[in-house]
Amino acid sequence: MKRILYINTLCLLGLLLFPSCNQDAEVAHEAGEEHAEEHTAEHEEEQDPNIAELTEEQYRVAGIGLGKPEMRQLGNTLTVTGELDLPPQNMASVSAPLGGFVKSTDLLEGMHVRKGQLLAKIENADFVMLQQDYLEAKSNLDFLELEHQRQKELSDEQVTSAKTFQQTTAEYRAAKAQVEGLAERLRLIGVNPASLQAGGISRILPIHSPIEGYVTYINANIGQYVNPTDVLFRIADTEHLHVELTVFEKDVAALQKGQLVRYSLPNETVANHRATVYLIGKEISEDRTVQVHAHMEEEDKDLVPGMYVQAQVALEGQQVLALPEAAVVQDNGSDFVFIYMGEEKEGEAVMKQFRMVPVERGVEGGGYVQVALPAELDTAAANFVTKGAYSLLAKMRNAGEGHHH
Repeated sequence: MKRILYINTLCLLGLLLFPSCNQDAEVAHEAGEEHAEEHTAEHEEEQDPNIAELTEEQYRVAGIGLGKPEMRQLGNTLTVTGELDLPPQNMASVSAPLGGFVKSTDLLEGMHVRKGQLLAKIENADFVMLQQDYLEAKSNLDFLELEHQRQKELSDEQVTSAKTFQQTTAEYRAAKAQVEGLAERLRLIGVNPASLQAGGISRILPIHSPIEGYVTYINANIGQYVNPTDVLFRIADTEHLHVELTVFEKDVAALQKGQLVRYSLPNETVANHRATVYLIGKEISEDRTVQVHAHMEEEDKDLVPGMYVQAQVALEGQQVLALPEAAVVQDNGSDFVFIYMGEEKEGEAVMKQFRMVPVERGVEGGGYVQVALPAELDTAAANFVTKGAYSLLAKMRNAGEGHHH
């Protein structure tokens, strides 16, 4: 009995003296469980297969571009080629009407010139003769005009015969016609007869620009002899460029005025430029094609006539939500897009985060593809990766393969 009381007493003292040991053990156990849960959560976050992270440098090198989906008319399209062109009234070929030797010119291809600006000076002896003939004829006309007036007064007073007055009248009219003819020849070569009378005879024929635009062709150098039929310069007014498409005859029946044309310029992968079919040619060329004239929605005078274009003419279809084809990637047989999630600081580094979201592809055309996005996704607020999506996919897959615990 004493032994039993002694053991009970020891147990009671142990409980009184060491209650904190049990509490510390419980706290340590709970903390261990919480740490394990946090570690598990972090591990799961690191292992999220739909998240990709890039540093600012990686973001720049990958050439990531962001954008939003837009409504586009996709459906049946006709793919054609063509070039940028100008209407005839916006192009000018400049020549020397009398021919001669090139005295001077300051032009270079690509230079902008104003209407009436001096392009070159041509030296020609025939120009001197033409001026001389005009001035002599004008002087003779002045004399005959006075003589005609005097003979008229004499004829009215019956002092002179009617035959004399008629002869004077005929000579006056012939001289007047000669002066007018020479004046028109001077105007034809760009010389104002009135300025010739005031300034005297010159051996230099100035060549002026008939329109404002850019010099696209030069065939003149100092000392060169040029004929009246030689084209010395070509001037292009690029204010009204249009798209000239070449369409095979089998496809012409599907075209009509007002159809939308999306086209791309050289070195462009997406047809972002828009035009509208305006005229459809009525003549089939030897290679069985027809020229189709389309008006650009946004004209750019810095573009160059003759630039190659690739275009898609929208034949029929409907407005659908679409992204550039480069925004949609394939992984394990499924289609995905990336959404920019924002930035997160990890130590000293700033990481840009992207989430991969599944989509369903639809119709394609003009470098765009229809996408069906998850219903809970706010397309108006989200920023989508439109360039560099495959670089993101490769980065995400490489990170997943190299991650071991």
